[in-house]
Amino acid sequence: MSPEWKVFLLSASPIFELRGGIPLALTLNLPLWKAYILAVLGNMLPVIPLLLFLDRIASFFEKTSWGRKFFHWLFERTRKKAKIVERMEALGLALFVAIPLPVTGAWTGSVAATIFRIKFKLAIISILGGVLLAGIIVSLVTYGGKWIILKGGLG
Repeated sequence: MSPEWKVFLLSASPIFELRGGIPLALTLNLPLWKAYILAVLGNMLPVIPLLLFLDRIASFFEKTSWGRKFFHWLFERTRKKAKIVERMEALGLALFVAIPLPVTGAWTGSVAATIFRIKFKLAIISILGGVLLAGIIVSLVTYGGKWIILKGGLG
């Protein structure tokens, strides 16, 4: 598998997202511009299907005991973590997604947009804005850290 596909697919995954894709790109010696574009595109890949189908998927699987437990856990965890989305709606969603920490990002942002009934178009724009900003933050930390190390530190 090519380095580009590795970055794209890791960035599309629910746990790592672009927080994992951009650092992976650095280890694969991809240029920053390519890492950023691949990571953003990969991170946005699951957003539209999640926004369109998460309610239906949850309804279908909630008919089983394990599905009911899983989706109850997922929705409650997201409600607790995404208070900013509940308070500020679309702007809060963008800020929530932009914070490159565990339990934030496009996947959880899509769940939050579904839970808090943010309109589809507004949710897409908010999540994309958050992903773009998260990509900038992760790129600065990752590639900036490499530059500092190569230049011999901050002093």
